Amino acid sequence: MVEHFEALADPRVDRTKDHALIDVLVIAVCTLLCGGEGFNDMEDFGRAKAEWFRTFLKLTNGIPSHDTFNRVFAALDPKEFLECFLRWTQSLRQAVDREIVAVDGKALRRAMNKKENLKYVVSAWADSNNLVLGQLKVTDKSNEITAVPELLRVLELSGCIVTLDAMGCQKKIAREIVEADADYVLALKGNQETVHEEVKSFLDATIAETQAARTPGAKPSNAAAHLAQVKQVEKDHGRFEIRHYYQSDQLSWFADLNKWEALKSVGVVESTREINGEQTIERRYYLSSLALDVELFARAVRSHWGVENKVHWVMDVCFNEDQSRARTGFAAENLATLRRLALNMLKRDKTKKRGIKGKQLNAGWDHAYLLKLLGI
Repeated sequence: MVEHFEALADPRVDRTKDHALIDVLVIAVCTLLCGGEGFNDMEDFGRAKAEWFRTFLKLTNGIPSHDTFNRVFAALDPKEFLECFLRWTQSLRQAVDREIVAVDGKALRRAMNKKENLKYVVSAWADSNNLVLGQLKVTDKSNEITAVPELLRVLELSGCIVTLDAMGCQKKIAREIVEADADYVLALKGNQETVHEEVKSFLDATIAETQAARTPGAKPSNAAAHLAQVKQVEKDHGRFEIRHYYQSDQLSWFADLNKWEALKSVGVVESTREINGEQTIERRYYLSSLALDVELFARAVRSHWGVENKVHWVMDVCFNEDQSRARTGFAAENLATLRRLALNMLKRDKTKKRGIKGKQLNAGWDHAYLLKLLGI
């Protein structure tokens, strides 16, 4: 971490540089690694561990105050901070064939002043590498559409499969992904109403025909004969779920076929859930540049939930991101990047067979383990 962040430009004027920037960053990320949250925690954590920090940091003027942490993160250039984050993450990332990269937005619910719009962070999650590849802040939910292409351009996506929810189902985004030498699986909902209805009508009819064709003597149509499908069953904590995945590359019926870059297939997942004796059935529809390979399609759709379960949920439960009140200058965006940096450090460690919260406790107890997380 120190190697990749030492080149970060210090935004402070010389007369206010009482503390080395790298010292401020290291104390801040150590605070998050050990379960702390805001600027007051950073000061208190630094003072509690001052003797230990002096073994590898300069600390020319002691431990920074909470106001210093606030001013530094409010002033840091978020794009340059993100670039350092990207370089560090890329140095950890291993090449994985057909890696699923899930892109999705999350609200920063309290990081705003009165009359300001709710802020969002769009994150890219590499499922096989178990890493957040990058993130960008946007001012409201609708601006995810403009933030996603910007985020895609700074990531290394060659050979990956990028998944997005319905907000990201846009022709421009599909083109950006293909130009990055990657494939896409895009969820369809009401924001693409006409396309959604066309795909739904085709797949629902084809699935019904496929099921009817099982009767003796029935002859399926060409579309039904080429409908690939796979079934998955999952039972966990009182929840029983059956998922049927269907994929078709028969697209001659689709009027907008040439408007969607490299579109090769459409798909649907039918989820039948039973919780406490109550059963629900839901179908979700997708556009994809993947050729017919229903197992790969199913893996991409299922892996997309990793960004919700392994990033967004962890950010709120283990890092308390929803309650963060940092909102001055670039503080909210830079702290969001710092939290994802800490998450990556915790995720990549395989020596502790514990969850994120357990690893944070171990980091607070054991200096050797904390240094190992930092890569020192």
